[in-house]
Amino acid sequence: MTETRPYIAWKTIGAFMKKAFMGYGVPEEDAEICADVLMESDRRGIESHGCNRFKPIYIDRFEQGILKPVTNIEVLKETPTSLVYDAHDGMGMVASYRMMKELISKAKQYGMSMGAIRNSSHFGIAGYWATMATKEDLVCIMGTNARPSIAPTFGVEPMLGTNPITIGMPTDEEFPFVIDCATSITQRGTIEVLARKGEPTPEGQVLGSDGKFMTDSEAILPALLAGEASFVPIGGYKGYGYATVIEILSAALAGGHFMHQLSGMNADGSPRPHGLGHFFIVFDPAFMMGADTFKHTAGEILRGLRASKKAPGRDHIYTAGEKEYLAWMDRKDKGVPVSENVQRELAAVRDKLGLYEFRFPFEEK
Repeated sequence: MTETRPYIAWKTIGAFMKKAFMGYGVPEEDAEICADVLMESDRRGIESHGCNRFKPIYIDRFEQGILKPVTNIEVLKETPTSLVYDAHDGMGMVASYRMMKELISKAKQYGMSMGAIRNSSHFGIAGYWATMATKEDLVCIMGTNARPSIAPTFGVEPMLGTNPITIGMPTDEEFPFVIDCATSITQRGTIEVLARKGEPTPEGQVLGSDGKFMTDSEAILPALLAGEASFVPIGGYKGYGYATVIEILSAALAGGHFMHQLSGMNADGSPRPHGLGHFFIVFDPAFMMGADTFKHTAGEILRGLRASKKAPGRDHIYTAGEKEYLAWMDRKDKGVPVSENVQRELAAVRDKLGLYEFRFPFEEK
């Protein structure tokens, strides 16, 4: 499909988001991390977690007072191979970046490391943190809980978050193997993108409280917030089970919040911090048969899968991380495409902060 949306150069959108974060009180170094995480999502073609979420997930929450721009990390417990943080309702991206830096160092020294964070916030695409490990020839297994949106199998009440399970592994190819997917068939960011485009949600992905499927994307979003709609777990009972695993590990390891405690709303409907939890496991193949052996074997497996017999009408089999790599190859010299809704949001933030040194391509006549 031919792209008709205007592109914003990576340098421009990165500099703008960094300045905007700083305008809301985020320290410069932290603002640079946050902007890079959002851009990485768009680089990979995962638009549900990129510029689309810059204003509604971060800027709006600053203004609501439920997200702190300065991330005061408290180390609750640390051993040579483990680490537990309390992010105190600061930037999840900042807390996760600092934790992964520490866990990578620990894993290289001791072979394995594990960390957990409580009282955190949305940390962008989970694949960003797994890729921090793969760039160092390490393996990462991680997850995060989220505000309730998945109903347990045979239920209609949202109880669990979309709770992605994410695994990153280095390979001898041009890109690592990174699988980063929600434990629900769809997730909120995808519905937001569909609503912005005025497109329906495919049937079978969202349940109303009456047990019937919902397809009106614009109606689904407020229904999710009101607890009147739920995502269907992927694979039925299997996805429900994995979502529960992620919920337990994300909350229990750090002694954090879970399920309805993550709703982001007080009893009177007023907003409050979400208090999310994340966990990270990192290990070094060098402590087994070596990084080169691991990477070559992983690459051989992936190449074998792609070379296997195709179904009729199909000319390519993909492996996890490949589509994201191809998206970057297509976008690296073009920038990030932005819809009309995102264009309005970016311009509104720019005008409110008085960042008039930024003029976007879509404003040019």
